[in-house]
Amino acid sequence: MQIDLKRRRLLGGLAGLLAAGPLLARSLLEPTPRQPAGPFYPAELPLDDDNDLTRVRGRGGVASGEISDLTGQVLGPDGRPLAGMRIEIWQCDANGRYHHPDDPGRGPLDANFQGFGHTVTDAEGRYRFRTIRPVEYPGRTPHIHVAVRPEWDPPFVTQLYVRGDPRNERDLLFRRIPAERRHLVQADFTGVNGGDALLAAVFDIVLGSDGTPRA
Repeated sequence: MQIDLKRRRLLGGLAGLLAAGPLLARSLLEPTPRQPAGPFYPAELPLDDDNDLTRVRGRGGVASGEISDLTGQVLGPDGRPLAGMRIEIWQCDANGRYHHPDDPGRGPLDANFQGFGHTVTDAEGRYRFRTIRPVEYPGRTPHIHVAVRPEWDPPFVTQLYVRGDPRNERDLLFRRIPAERRHLVQADFTGVNGGDALLAAVFDIVLGSDGTPRA
């Protein structure tokens, strides 16, 4: 009887661990590293700030550059999708210029590139943007600025880099991220067949808080 009781306890403990396995796995998600917002967040938000940065309302043209669909999920540290999150992106145009009065670039601004956009995550925490593959400008590797703005927390800001771009290793801000965590801020921009976009990238964002209001 004593042996059977020990076996039951052992089997019960193993069953409990197996049942908790998915929860334990979800709790191990690594938060996306924070990065500075940089100096070129819009001084004034554009009148057209939807999730398609490749077209500007009232203009007939399309932005220069490699048109890309950027998608992903915003998740809490336990892996739960976070719905209703405002997410913003901003980046330079194909000429390396930001739509910002302090931008020092000398090339022409692409008037057909919005430069900034926002959307809100759906019930599954998903978001979608149409933009261009990021390009470099003097002193920086190609990147896209990303901000998530929960109503009850300060904004979470990071930067998205092109996976495997050799210029990343020369970028000061990229190199500040510990080497073992750099994969968390990189995405592949891969070719797609059909549609208007040439490339597609997936970038999931894991916030360090659980996505619930603070008491």
